[in-house]
Amino acid sequence: MRTRVKDFIEVGDYTSLDRLITTLTAIRDSLPAGADPELKMRGDDVFGRRLSISYWRELTEKEAELDAKYGADRLAGEQIAALAQQLDSVEFTAERKAA
Repeated sequence: MRTRVKDFIEVGDYTSLDRLITTLTAIRDSLPAGADPELKMRGDDVFGRRLSISYWRELTEKEAELDAKYGADRLAGEQIAALAQQLDSVEFTAERKAA
């Protein structure tokens, strides 16, 4: 089983382009085959910016064990959310009773 992993890289305000390219190349070369990496810039001028790298990797034995244990709860939560969404789309008009 595979999972999506996110890694955050802090980029200083005055990082040189060559250093950034070298860092990103080293990260790409260290990823497992079939990782399908994605790079996104996050943040803003107030809190700063960072690069977010996400990629696929196989679950470790411990992660797979925990996923099997708690994965059913997540699936049930997704089903409840889907039902809530269906109920939200049903039109309903409440009848008011005279006091």
